[in-house]
Amino acid sequence: MIAIAGAKGGCGKSTVTLGLAEAFARADTPALAIDADRQLPNLHVMADLDRTPTVATLGSETDVRELAQQHPRVPNVGIVPAPTSAQTFEYGSLGESLDADGVQVLIDCPSGAGPDVVDPLSQAAGVIVVTTHTDRSLEAAETTIEMARRLGVPVYGAVLNQCSEVPDRATRWEGVPLLGCVPERPSPAEDGEVDDAFDDIVERLVTQSPTDRASPAYAGDRLPIGTTEIDHRLGGGLPPGSVVALVADPASQAEHILYRATDVRGTLYLSTERSRKSVRRAIESSSVGSSPPTIRHVADEGALEEIVDLIGKLPNSANLIVDSIDDLERRDRSAYVSFLDELTERIAETGGLAILHCLEEIPNRSATLRAADAVFELETVAPGIGTDVEHYLSVPKYRPDASFTETIALEFDERSSVGPIESPPEPADGG
Repeated sequence: MIAIAGAKGGCGKSTVTLGLAEAFARADTPALAIDADRQLPNLHVMADLDRTPTVATLGSETDVRELAQQHPRVPNVGIVPAPTSAQTFEYGSLGESLDADGVQVLIDCPSGAGPDVVDPLSQAAGVIVVTTHTDRSLEAAETTIEMARRLGVPVYGAVLNQCSEVPDRATRWEGVPLLGCVPERPSPAEDGEVDDAFDDIVERLVTQSPTDRASPAYAGDRLPIGTTEIDHRLGGGLPPGSVVALVADPASQAEHILYRATDVRGTLYLSTERSRKSVRRAIESSSVGSSPPTIRHVADEGALEEIVDLIGKLPNSANLIVDSIDDLERRDRSAYVSFLDELTERIAETGGLAILHCLEEIPNRSATLRAADAVFELETVAPGIGTDVEHYLSVPKYRPDASFTETIALEFDERSSVGPIESPPEPADGG
């Protein structure tokens, strides 16, 4: 199975999925295109087919090919629509329901870098990254590449969609073969030059050597948090499995640290105060946010139990953000401590990173700080009229290195935000 992925919405993943499926069929290899984008399913629309049956109707004794609808123009291509928002489906079950010798399976992944993407991507033998020529799309493609490497999924290459030539930025992607450009056309599904481009891409794919398809090791053993100054001082980021308590005033710029973290890897963002729509709008309006996280609003009486259920489904090497932790700290102390135990165990088990946003002083805050592997305290200083506001991050607690004593000056502009870190800088002295 090959995943077709790209964190930027609108880069043309469905067009590429269908184009590759048709090209494989023209090369005498039957193809199966499976839609994994439950929010914006598009494969069945492009092929003018029904939305049902979806892949979620797959039974334990059913081969997924039995659900596929035949492509009306290319008989050797089958299309399986995405689950509806009300249906549950885990793509790990595909391997048990697919006897696909001689059939090329392509999975059209959703946009972003959250758990909804990680589920189908992690099941694939490799990934083809899709991007257009824009800086935002290329940046999002780099996020997808980093995510695939974290999951151990080989990057088979990149397809430059709606491009006549390869953007210079893409030529600097180490270990990512550039499979080809697909020209921009009003009706790509009925254009001979587009067909030729996909035929060339498939030819390059099938002639790749195992070395071409290697999954480059991620440099370093740290998870970047997404803010350059912090990652630099911590030698590239935090150890996998870390829980961070980010302590800040509600009127500070701490939210931007959270938003930047969502742009580095797949993120489950749990909001206890704001609605999903409000959080998404805030992230999109910030200077980052090319990789939208999976957002859930958790605020009722059963919030602790709901969160435990959600984090139980976290994929490996993902982010968990709780914004803010204050409401949960107000719960019964015994229940809250038990919740913290389960959270820290799950983050350690998945090798991910959790950030707990701490605002107002709450009686149970001591339990949060004790459970955390690192405590970041953000202080905002306004020296006087006509001077810039300054931001400093102190780290009073850091389990990996008790001798760490630095205070980190932060600048909340685009320079402080980073994408995937391929080669973490050397740790600062004492860091």
